[in-house]
Parts: sequence; C-alpha cells; structure tokens
Amino acid sequence: MYYVEEMTQSAIADALGIGRITVVRLLAEARSMSDVRISLSRDISDLAGLEIALQKRFGIVEAVVAPLSGVAGDVRAVIAAAAGEYVSRLLRPDMKIGLGWGETLSRMLGYLEEKAAPRLSVVSLLGGILRARAANPAECAWQFSRVYMADCYMLAAPAIVDSRDTKRALIERCGLGEVYELAGSLDAVVVGVGGVNSFHIARSYGLVSEQEVAELMARGAVGNMLYNFFDADGCLVDHSINGRAMSIPIESLRKAPARIIAAGGADKVEAIAGACRLLKPTTLITDEVTGKAMVALPA
Repeated sequence: MYYVEEMTQSAIADALGIGRITVVRLLAEARSMSDVRISLSRDISDLAGLEIALQKRFGIVEAVVAPLSGVAGDVRAVIAAAAGEYVSRLLRPDMKIGLGWGETLSRMLGYLEEKAAPRLSVVSLLGGILRARAANPAECAWQFSRVYMADCYMLAAPAIVDSRDTKRALIERCGLGEVYELAGSLDAVVVGVGGVNSFHIARSYGLVSEQEVAELMARGAVGNMLYNFFDADGCLVDHSINGRAMSIPIESLRKAPARIIAAGGADKVEAIAGACRLLKPTTLITDEVTGKAMVALPA
C-alpha cells in the first residue's frame, strides 16, 4: 500500500483500522530489517481469467495483470511493481536487453531484484530529451544497468531529429551504428506505450510542434512506441516524424525472443491495443482495469 500504491500513512491507518503512529513504526522496522520486498500474488481467479482473455484476444504468450486496491489505485505503480518482478526473473548471464523509457519504466527500477547477471548488456532503445526537470526519463537504461553493474549502450542523440539525413549521419558517422547493430540481436526488449496525451508531452519536451501533433491525430495516430506513432490497427502512420525518431526500428524489436510491453491507464486502452498489434509482444504487463477495457474493445 505504501510502497506500490503510494498511499499516505494516514490513509493506510484508516484502511487497516490502526493508528498512524503504528504505521510509521511498522514501516521504520521494515526498512531497518530490510524486509521491504515488493511481489504480487497472481493466485487470483478473476485476474487469471482476464490474463487468458487478453492472451487469446491479442495473440500474446503471457499476460500479467496487476491487481488494484480500487478504481482510484495508482495504475503506474502496480504495473511498475509487476514489471520489476517479471524482468528480474527474466535476466540471465550474457543477456542483451533493450529498454525504452517513460514514467512507468522509470518507476520499475525501484522494484528490480538485485541478482548476479554477469556480462549483461543493456541497450537504450531511444534517444533523449534536451530539457528535464525532477527526473530524466531517458536515463532509464543507464539506471537499469547500474543495478546490475552492466554495460550500457546509449543512443546519445535527441529522441527526434530534424531530418532523415541527420539521422543517417548520426548513425553512420557519429558512432551510433554500433548501438543499432547490437540492437539487431537483442534477447529481450521492454517498452512502454504512450497514448494521445504523450503527443502533448512530446510537445512540452520540444520534440514535436503543435502543428505536427495536429497532423498526427488527423492521420489517425492513437499512440506511440519509442516515438513511432501508430494507429488503432497497429500500423505506423504516414508522417515524417516516424522517419526522424532516433529509436531502434520496430522491425528490429520484433526479432527479440522476449518482447515485453508494460503499460496501462484509461487514456491508453486503444493505444496499448494498437501497440500489441504493432510489436506482437510475447508478454503484456498491465493493470486489471486497463485489461478489462482492452478485452471489451470492438473486434
């Protein structure tokens, strides 16, 4: 409740029927004894049925549905916790894993299990932003690599550049070709999904213009993956931005044996469904409210 859904100590005290001082004491004791470990029980019949329904509907090998304490629960928190547990179990020596970025994946870092993963290589799947405030979401791959003392390969460029020629020059003449080549043989990729709201977030980062946002929406874009904008059918829309994104191509991501999408939220239902059609993930990690809404979408 405190670590995953970020409820206040007072709210926890009310929910459990105990005093706030007791909550403070229990949290302090847990920290001092290193007893704080986040894991999610999946032995819930309703969630299991929803996971099976998602698997059948979207052709996914495995769906992981994180439970919420209520409709007002923090979707990104529970997905981040489930993703941290899942990815921790996935890691093995000599593995090459690619990571996207965004708030959910950044929060996932706090739920990773420290374990030995010798010769692990981490590849950032997208360039960065030029202006950040409290945190830089583009640092996700680097922060992930620090947990496991792994080599990290960064795409040291803006997430979206001004032309295809600039992109080609950065890859061919500025050393990024090595990262793109390595990304062609990844063992696993972990990405988030941006909904329509992410278009305006990209605008606030200075990556796209207001006119480009309008053009993307007019052409049917419902979401983006690594700033590749796609429609509800999972097809990339016809816009120059998709040729200017400094991201590992979707076709390269599809070659990875393990392809994991971690995303949720009422504003992202159509986008996540489109992302499943685009990437064809082996695993989808989402929350129960989003999962139900995805299953209810028109066929």
